[in-house]
Amino acid sequence: MDSDREVLQTLERIRANQERQLEGLRESLELQRQQFEMARTQFERAEKINERAERIQETSASMLGAARKALVVILPVIFFLLVYLTWLIFR
Repeated sequence: MDSDREVLQTLERIRANQERQLEGLRESLELQRQQFEMARTQFERAEKINERAERIQETSASMLGAARKALVVILPVIFFLLVYLTWLIFR
């Protein structure tokens, strides 16, 4: 009889330990879910920042293109005006 009682107590302790382990696993899983959500949120933010940076770079590239085209027109005009002003001064 004592042997049966000891076996029963041992089985109850094993079950209690397994329940504690399961609870620990649940807590660990919940923590991993939270970390995953945080990582996903950070990834989405980084993705939005990258998209915004790409749009800014595209805008910058178009502005530089327009500035280069304007310089092709403006520099000869400035050069002509300087030559004309020099001619007026030394005339």
